[in-house]
Amino acid sequence: MRRPGASVCVLEREHGLALHQSGHNSGVIHSGIYYAPGSLKARLCVQGARELYEFCERRGVPFERCGKLIVARDPGELPRLQELERRATANGVRGLRRLDGEGLREVEPHARGLAALHSPDTGVVDFRNVAAALARDLGRAGASIHTGCEVRSARAASGGLRLSHPRGETLAGYGVFCAGAWADELAAGTDRAAAAGEGGELRVLPFRGAYLRLPPDRGELLRGLIYPVPDPSLPFLGVHLTRTISGEVLIGPTALPALARQPSAPLSTRLRGLLSLLAWPGSRRMLARWWRTGVSELIHAALPSTLVRAAADYVPELAGSDVRRAFAGIRAQALSRDGRLLDDFAFSHSERAVHVRSAPSPAATACLAIARHIAGEAEQRLGP
Repeated sequence: MRRPGASVCVLEREHGLALHQSGHNSGVIHSGIYYAPGSLKARLCVQGARELYEFCERRGVPFERCGKLIVARDPGELPRLQELERRATANGVRGLRRLDGEGLREVEPHARGLAALHSPDTGVVDFRNVAAALARDLGRAGASIHTGCEVRSARAASGGLRLSHPRGETLAGYGVFCAGAWADELAAGTDRAAAAGEGGELRVLPFRGAYLRLPPDRGELLRGLIYPVPDPSLPFLGVHLTRTISGEVLIGPTALPALARQPSAPLSTRLRGLLSLLAWPGSRRMLARWWRTGVSELIHAALPSTLVRAAADYVPELAGSDVRRAFAGIRAQALSRDGRLLDDFAFSHSERAVHVRSAPSPAATACLAIARHIAGEAEQRLGP
C-alpha cells in the first residue's frame, strides 16, 4: 500500500456493482493491437491485460485466452492490417502472427478472408466477476463500499472535499470521480477547476451497443473471436463475433447515439437527451460528418438480419442463422466541441480531485493499470 494510514470509501450510484458499461460488454480482454503507440490506451491496455490475467489467476476468476483473428477480406484492407501489425509490435503485444487465407482457416476453420492477424493473448472474462473480486479485495483491505450513494455535489472543504449524496455528506481528503456516462455532468457540477481547460471541451455522447446471440447449436462456428479490420477514423471496432466465457456466441455491437445515458430512462428524459444532443456544437458536427455511418447503424439496429449478414462476410455459414437479441449496453464516448470522437483515455485534475473524463474500451481490460495511473497522479498532488 502506498499510504497505509489512508482510508478509502467508494460511493456507488447504483444499488449494485458493474450495472452499466462495466457489466454490459462483450467481456473481451484486449491485447493492445489497435491503439496509437505512446497513447494512454496503448500503454495501459498492454500493461492492464497482463495485470488482469494475473489478478484473475490469483483470485480464481474464470477467464480464457481464446485468441482473436482480425480478418482482411480484400486487398484494399491489407494496408490497414499492416498498420495494425506495426502498432501492435510497437505496443509490445505478445505472440502476434500474420496469417494468409489458409493459415487463418487453421485457427478458425469456418472463417474466410484474404489475410489476418492472430492474437493468441486476447481473451474473455465476465467483468462483473472481476468487479466482485475487486470489491472483496477492497473489503479485506479495510475500504468501505456504499451503494445507492449518487454524488450530487462536491464543494471545497478545509483540506479536501465535501461530497453530498442521498445518505448525507462525506468529507474526503481527495476525490476520484469515475462517473462513466455522467462524467461530464459530474465534473461540471461538482468541480469547476476540473471542468475547465481541455476537460471542459469534452462532453459524453452515449452510444447504445446491442448484441445478438447465436443459438447453442451454432456455437461450433467459432473457436475464439473474429474481428474486421476497423475504420481508423472511428473509435469503434465494427461488427464482430465473440465467444463469451459462458460459451455463448455474440454478434455485434451496433453503435448508435443514445438519447439517454441509462437504457431504462423514461420518454421525457430521452426527449431532453435529444435536445441536449442537438444543442451541443460537437454533436451537430459529428452527425454531419458521420451521417452515412449513422444510417448504416440504424439499419443494423432495426433489422438484425443485416447485422448477421455483416458477420457472414467473415463466417459465411452464419447466413440465415436464427439469432436472438442478447443485451445492450451504453458506451460513454467523449466528444470534443469540434465533433471529434476522442480516441484515448482522458483525465482532468484539480488540487483535490481527478475526474475520469474518457474511459471507453479497452478501459475494462486496463482497469488495474488505470487505477495505478490515477493513484500515482493523486500521490504526486497530495505530496508526502
